[in-house]
Amino acid sequence: MMTKRRFLKTTLLGAGGISCLGTFAFSNEKADNLKGFPAKWTKEAMFYEKTPRGVQCQLCPNECNLREGETGDCRNRVNHNGILYTIAYGNPCAVHVDPVEKKPLLHFLPESKCFSIATAGCNLACLNCQNWTISQKSPTETENIDLPPEKVVSSCRNAGCTSIAYTYSEPITYYEYTYDTSVIAHQQGIRNILVSAGYINPEPLRKLCKVIDAANIDLKSFSNDIYIKLNGGKLRPVLNTLKTLKDEGVWLEITNLVIPSWNDDPDMIKRMCNWLAENGFENTPLHFSRFFPMYKLTQLPPTPVNVLKNARETAIKEGMKYVFVGNVPELDMENTICPKCHKEIIKRRGYRIIENHIKDGNCEYCGEKIAGVWK
Repeated sequence: MMTKRRFLKTTLLGAGGISCLGTFAFSNEKADNLKGFPAKWTKEAMFYEKTPRGVQCQLCPNECNLREGETGDCRNRVNHNGILYTIAYGNPCAVHVDPVEKKPLLHFLPESKCFSIATAGCNLACLNCQNWTISQKSPTETENIDLPPEKVVSSCRNAGCTSIAYTYSEPITYYEYTYDTSVIAHQQGIRNILVSAGYINPEPLRKLCKVIDAANIDLKSFSNDIYIKLNGGKLRPVLNTLKTLKDEGVWLEITNLVIPSWNDDPDMIKRMCNWLAENGFENTPLHFSRFFPMYKLTQLPPTPVNVLKNARETAIKEGMKYVFVGNVPELDMENTICPKCHKEIIKRRGYRIIENHIKDGNCEYCGEKIAGVWK
């Protein structure tokens, strides 16, 4: 078959305006399977079983049961001839170089750069999604870059990055691509970062933990009812994900986007922080992030600043040691404060560090060990 290609010059935007120019191939090649989707962008899925109805995906709690030709809730897993395929393999629709602080990860290799990729698709349906133009789409609907795992790793190295971030949409739904890339990256001394809603079943998560170094998990609320109505998921699997990541030794940070009238109830925030502290997450950085009108919640106002301040104070009172407020630069609440002497030991401006008083993982002022991965 003759393959037709067109090439696009892609700018990879990084910290401080750093850019790397690379030429990637966009393929118009047609395959004889999976409704004409390019065969090289497909792969048999790793977690599924055959059922009388067809195949059941066992990657995430949705556990979609698919007849022949049907696609899962994530939009990128397809039953073809009784085999479950991913069509999100080696075909990211977004590629950038980011500061690690943007993920956000504030206690993991500060001021380093990460090579960020995403394919289309998500296994949740959040009304407030900020990347809905790719997360709520199928790879068949987006313009995709031809970037198989080995090229992701080489591109990461060429861009001067120390890690690869699987981000923007939901890396759980492009699990095989994330896993295979992470394996190659580890072999070459490159770290892997998972930026996810954490909606995944235990077995695939534990397998992934073997090659993931850090994660930021979006804990969307502390109410199962809200999870169902706002996100199309359930709370318990996400809490289990947090516990598994901690048990497996993956560096973890947690983000809670505070949305007016949805998850801004002070009592619920208190219960969430209490649960985190009582379950061993007191040293886990917690990010309260400001909501801005987006996607299907454009009728709501931005999160009031006092709500975010109160959430931070509540978290500290409940025992959380490192609490940040994001998306509000004027608050100056993304500095790391020593939990013992209460001095600012990392001062940040945006994604830049202007002062760092951590030496060998300890506070320079009082010697307190500061949780994180510092080198």
